[in-house]
Amino acid sequence: MKVVILAGGYGTRISEESHLRPKPMIEIGEKPILWHIMKEYSHYGFNDFIICCGYKQHMIKEWFADYFLYNSDVTFDFTDNNRMIVHNNVTEPWKVTLVDTGLNTMTGGRIKRIRKYVGDETFMLTYGDAVSDVDLGELLTYHEASGKIATLTAIDVDQRFGVIDIDGDGTVNSFREKGEEDKRCINGGYMVVGPQIFDYIEGDSTVFEQDPMKTLAKEKQLGAYRHEGFWQCMDTKRELEKLENMWQSGEAPWKSWD
Repeated sequence: MKVVILAGGYGTRISEESHLRPKPMIEIGEKPILWHIMKEYSHYGFNDFIICCGYKQHMIKEWFADYFLYNSDVTFDFTDNNRMIVHNNVTEPWKVTLVDTGLNTMTGGRIKRIRKYVGDETFMLTYGDAVSDVDLGELLTYHEASGKIATLTAIDVDQRFGVIDIDGDGTVNSFREKGEEDKRCINGGYMVVGPQIFDYIEGDSTVFEQDPMKTLAKEKQLGAYRHEGFWQCMDTKRELEKLENMWQSGEAPWKSWD
């Protein structure tokens, strides 16, 4: 199953870092948060990634192109035809497709643009700026049992994001933008969506979290998988420092891999 990661936005809330590099390339423990997210999925056997690039996309492409250089010991032998020797290769079982989805394309538009790489299959979908210890295998099982077009992971936090109203059976009744008074479930990403989702997206200007998700909720086609464990976005410098401190302490809850 393919995993689609939205990694094309400007990251304006953390502009101290994002003016230099794309938000998903901001590092926790000297590795981009994008790498951490991919390691989470890989732990559960999801290794086929499609990354929706936009802002400073060349930095994401260059990082993957030079993955061995960043993660292995390397000898450059200029006495032997400029030979490069990669020692103790650090490899991942990943297939990574990096797609230019446009500089100013909205989230829905980015998803629409990768349709040819997904095909007519159900796929995983998440954002490139949050980590979690959500059980992705259990999430997929929950989605398949629901029979709905899409399932999101619901997180209980003091929210700054879109608010979801959920029935007892996990059906989403409504999806809307947050209000000042809200302290309810939010969409934490880590979604599973069927190929029908493309029919709900008009074009580049479509914000996935608005019309498509609201329509799915109205049609009772949006489910919620409740996650009560760890989840943390990286929207601000303070949140970045919090994640970095967790990583350096050796107690990063999202680190499910060895």
